[in-house]
Amino acid sequence: MKNNQISDPIAEARRYVANAEETIGKAKYDPETKSYTDNKYVRTAGNILWNGCLIALESVFHLRKGKGRPSIDKYREAAAKRDGKLLRFMNYGYDVLHLSMGYDGVESKKVCDAGFEVANDIIDHCATMLPKPVCA
Repeated sequence: MKNNQISDPIAEARRYVANAEETIGKAKYDPETKSYTDNKYVRTAGNILWNGCLIALESVFHLRKGKGRPSIDKYREAAAKRDGKLLRFMNYGYDVLHLSMGYDGVESKKVCDAGFEVANDIIDHCATMLPKPVCA
């Protein structure tokens, strides 16, 4: 196994979700405005979630070959060819996790909850697309 390969990418992606839950748990929540009061934790959680999704997506599409990193467009092209449902999850995940949470730090609890939901949807869907282990 190469240094950059993960033996169980879906388990690793789920570990990222758990880390993001821990991170968002550090944010102060204002029930009156239904939002978090410190976008640092929202941004961090969004970035952690998106990275977990990328691990799951990479386990399906294997786009990281050679130097550099694949753009979101490469993942979109690969998903469009293989699975429209994953493409929809991925587009929504990119918007919510990477842009709204990770980049903009949107503090709305509804947005953050939607982010966790779509991250789990992406990871779960990727898990169904991987070959099943052969039992001896």
